[in-house]
Amino acid sequence: MTTTPSGLRDHLGYWIRRLSDEVHGRFERELAAHDVTVAQWAVLITVHRGDAVTTREVGRYVNVDAGAVSRLVDRLVAKDLMTREPDPASRRSLRLTLTPAGRELVPRLAEIADANDAHFFSALEPGQREQLEEWVRRLIDEGPLQPPETRKATS
Repeated sequence: MTTTPSGLRDHLGYWIRRLSDEVHGRFERELAAHDVTVAQWAVLITVHRGDAVTTREVGRYVNVDAGAVSRLVDRLVAKDLMTREPDPASRRSLRLTLTPAGRELVPRLAEIADANDAHFFSALEPGQREQLEEWVRRLIDEGPLQPPETRKATS
């Protein structure tokens, strides 16, 4: 007996990728009007919020290698949105800071990010959106993206 293999649209990964492509693409187009890429936005908002302040920390926070972050920072410095300054706590480290232009721009970009999320996820009730986010975070934190020894224990 021959069984028909599952089709493309039978796979959740297909739908997640489609959604990701749409969310990312629209956000990318909106940011382009401000001469900022999605990757540059990730660095800007991370530094703006104080979630990370060195290239290495930003790389860990946004899950990108430090070399790529350094190149992104180079572009942001060239656009006068960010600077590298000596870290008073470590002579070997440079702190990333936003310029006045960067501090002025980031809140406007955050509004675009919020509007983009609202555009794509407003069809969900607030509890549904929170549940979806919880499931996605769980898949990332506990799923096959993490080596078995670093996965969180499930309850």
